[in-house]
Amino acid sequence: MPSQSLTLLSQCKIFPDQMSAMDDLKLSVSDLPMLSCHYIQKGCLFTRPPFPLTELVSVLKRSLSQTLTHFPPLAGRLTTDEKGHVYITCNDAGVEFIHANASHIYIRDILRAAYVPEVVKTFFAFHQTVSYEGHFRPILAVQVTELADGVFIGCAVNHAVTDGTSFWNFFNTFAEVSRGVKRIFRTPDFRRESILISQAVLTIPAGGPKVTFSRDASLRERIFSFSRESILKLKAKVNNNQRWELNEIDVAELMGKQINDKLIFPDEKLTPLTWLRNVVSKETRNANPTAEISSFQSLCALLWRGITRARKLSPSKTTTFRMAVNCRHRMEPKLEPLYFGNAIQSIPTLASAGDVLSKDLRWCAEQLNKNVLAHDNDTVRKYVEDWERDPRCFPLGNFDGAMITMGSSPRFPMYENDFGWGRPVAVRSGQANKFDGKISAFPGRESGGSVDFEVVLASETMAGLESDLEFMQYVTSY
Repeated sequence: MPSQSLTLLSQCKIFPDQMSAMDDLKLSVSDLPMLSCHYIQKGCLFTRPPFPLTELVSVLKRSLSQTLTHFPPLAGRLTTDEKGHVYITCNDAGVEFIHANASHIYIRDILRAAYVPEVVKTFFAFHQTVSYEGHFRPILAVQVTELADGVFIGCAVNHAVTDGTSFWNFFNTFAEVSRGVKRIFRTPDFRRESILISQAVLTIPAGGPKVTFSRDASLRERIFSFSRESILKLKAKVNNNQRWELNEIDVAELMGKQINDKLIFPDEKLTPLTWLRNVVSKETRNANPTAEISSFQSLCALLWRGITRARKLSPSKTTTFRMAVNCRHRMEPKLEPLYFGNAIQSIPTLASAGDVLSKDLRWCAEQLNKNVLAHDNDTVRKYVEDWERDPRCFPLGNFDGAMITMGSSPRFPMYENDFGWGRPVAVRSGQANKFDGKISAFPGRESGGSVDFEVVLASETMAGLESDLEFMQYVTSY
């Protein structure tokens, strides 16, 4: 791998092209716990545009200024009033814009490396910056890094201001404006009228909050890709659905047997293929009267088992699989889908290592499924009330050696970021909020249901996962 260094070419502040008239926005019960988390660092890798990079930088600066007019909080700063309540002041203080050069790095160096290269960390600003520092630093920084045959556009955004839904809505809008879209349809909703807005005060320790995980641990980071076909095969197995085994059955023989048994197609519109699908569907329903496990929950169950096995835990050790869920549609009344801010809660699912490994994939997936389904309006409100009784920052980390934390989502429109010359070739993140057991889910570039897992593990655990036959049989590329 080439040198990990890059050259800073320029750095400046970008301001909204129109002054903001927006009132201060109070941080919510979902925002405040993130003050101890690092800034979100996510970005997209592109091929080189068919025009000079100096022109690209000019376009991005101008487009960023225009986009900030639609997202005034991102150009503001955090402020705390005399009662201890924290707000976003939409004061047009500006965002950071950085132009850097890493022309010794090729796209293949990033995509073909066994593990995510260290140089990717340098593609983002605000390295290991805690979100509380938004009181003193910009809430957003955009870095454009030139590569030998490509360009990386990375954003670092204060996690107390945005969650993944809000982050990618901004990123998508930035891309749209850059490629000349004049009217923005995905307008963020900045209203602060839900139960997430509270009078509870989070006490900040002297010197500000700190992350709750070790920043010096020896970790490996790898991208595991799962194709749509592989995921469907896994989902079929988890749901005890044998449709994927039909390829190994002589379908003509099966249909011939039915004909010999006088089960001829009574309906002329019922083709042999439709008949076969109906038979499989009926058998599936009879075998699976319970709720269907989703593709994503199937993947999470597979990962839970693989990491637990790789960690070589005692059977009696309690493992935790923690998933972040979007609460916008779970609340009553519902929040707007494009509500701006954090509207997430973390759902822990606990099981002994012995149960995770001795029971089947279906059982593991069911534990996750039950907790997700149970996270309704009442549960959201209970989480809010519990936090109001004991306001605290969110504890991130693997505190007992048996935790997994799943973040991000394959539903986020990461590959819809076309800045004018095509979709990204890859999505990558910086070093922010990474610890042993931190997983981020991305959509696969092929779309259509493919998924990438960005997996961060201790070195020996990663080696164990890479040799886990159950896990690796579903991995398409890594």
